Amino acid sequence: MPFNIARGNQNVVDPYNNYWDGRSQAEPLFRGIRDCNIFLEKIHEVPDIDDFEKHKWMAEVNFLKAYFHFYLLRMYGPIPIMDENLPITSGTDAVKVERQHVDTCFNYIVNLLDKAAADLPEEIELEAIEAGRITKPIAKAVKAKVLIYAASPLFNGNKDYTGYVGNSGEQLFDPQYSVEKWERAAEACKEAIELSHATGHELFYWQPNQPDISEQTIAKMHIRNSVTEEWNREIIWSNTNSMTSFTQWASQARLVPEPTANIQSLLAPTMRMAELFYTENGVPITEDKTWDYAGRFQLRTATPEEKYLIKEGYQTVALHFQRETRFYASLAFDGAIWYGQGRFNDDDPFYVQAKMGQNAARKAVAYYSVTGYWPKKLVNFNNPVSLGVSYAAEAYPWPEIRLADLYLLYAEALNETNGPGPEPLKWINLVRERASLKTVEESWSAYSKTPGKYQNQNGLREIIHQERMIEMAFEGQRFWDLRRWKKAEQVMNSPIRGWTTEEEEATGYYQVQTLFNQAFQKRDYFWPIREQSLIENEKLIQSPGW
Repeated sequence: MPFNIARGNQNVVDPYNNYWDGRSQAEPLFRGIRDCNIFLEKIHEVPDIDDFEKHKWMAEVNFLKAYFHFYLLRMYGPIPIMDENLPITSGTDAVKVERQHVDTCFNYIVNLLDKAAADLPEEIELEAIEAGRITKPIAKAVKAKVLIYAASPLFNGNKDYTGYVGNSGEQLFDPQYSVEKWERAAEACKEAIELSHATGHELFYWQPNQPDISEQTIAKMHIRNSVTEEWNREIIWSNTNSMTSFTQWASQARLVPEPTANIQSLLAPTMRMAELFYTENGVPITEDKTWDYAGRFQLRTATPEEKYLIKEGYQTVALHFQRETRFYASLAFDGAIWYGQGRFNDDDPFYVQAKMGQNAARKAVAYYSVTGYWPKKLVNFNNPVSLGVSYAAEAYPWPEIRLADLYLLYAEALNETNGPGPEPLKWINLVRERASLKTVEESWSAYSKTPGKYQNQNGLREIIHQERMIEMAFEGQRFWDLRRWKKAEQVMNSPIRGWTTEEEEATGYYQVQTLFNQAFQKRDYFWPIREQSLIENEKLIQSPGW
């Protein structure tokens, strides 16, 4: 269903991904909130439950209640707040709830998270049976993210919604920008980071068990395993209700001659994502004065010095050369080295062959990458790929929040509060260091066509946004970030491009083709409410533009 939204086919009659009502392959989140309220109402009636366990469970449910409200808020904008369930005897007027001011919604969610955090443990003691349950660091990290959204341009001083009023005539958005919202977000990020550090969370660095692993491969595995190694100390919140077997089936390229059962290769990153990552010098490909941006589609052959990144002697395009570690860790492409999946000899790894007739190319009507790229970052390197054997994915819980995520949110809030300086750069540079990059200051000063970019607020904001999209690529953050930054109209109205994947020769394969055109209008920043719901409750106001 999401691809129909991307094509501009969202509608009001039966909206796609309808989390308001629970239709069109979406869960009814208001039902989830109702279940939370029932639990909180009735837990006091449970006999023989000790106070410690009762308060812990109540804290977990208050967290869920806050998160469900937040999920609806970022999707629909101002929402009704359902703090308590209505009595079964409530009349017609009582059940006709209204949208609340967006700041009221954010404050309600933050208060619930604070209430939950007070009774949550700092760490899980019985990991064997309770890993994945909510902790104080999780609640604090989600609070930081909620306040970042509240401070972001979509919600903070957005004059596009000056005329957006509720049923009672109250404005639902404050058109005045408030830097205090960024200050509040920065403080929440700092608190979440300090608590995460105190409870043992740290950026992930992979320690290989195999001998003679190259520095390039180790650097790539720092990135891949920060996502796919379950319970690693970088992940603050691992969501055990969202396991990743299908995600890995859909992300894995075929690396052997015959199709392997379960490998679907459905997730196909776009060329825009391939162009997003930095050069090896740590600056955008459009800014690096030493990198030939105009010649990025010319064919080039990999040398022995590049064999841990691209198959030695393989011909691919210049776009795939001299890129940063996260490019090779996150993406696979025709000629890319794919370490692991049963091959752990660094001098004899799998590599992707994607042209028509080769291993990773289309074998049937479906189940292939339409762009010629794969999100390798999402695949656990321990999943074995063998000829004629079903592909068994070693599932990991989805990483909802990593420490690197928090670092970059903190840097963003600090820049918006006080502008550029050592403190926001410190947190960006910690993430860049793990990605084998020099600091922002060193990289931009030495290699960028705009060497002073990081020294002004607008320039550093652009750097932080790109750094975030690179570090969090394919982790479900970019879509929401583009919306809260109000960049979606700019980015998501451009064509989806990929390679001409049904060609057998490199000269034909490496031709850029447009697969379809995305459509994003101003109204798409918030989902529409189904028309039938508006008929049933005339106090509800439709989202702007719908």
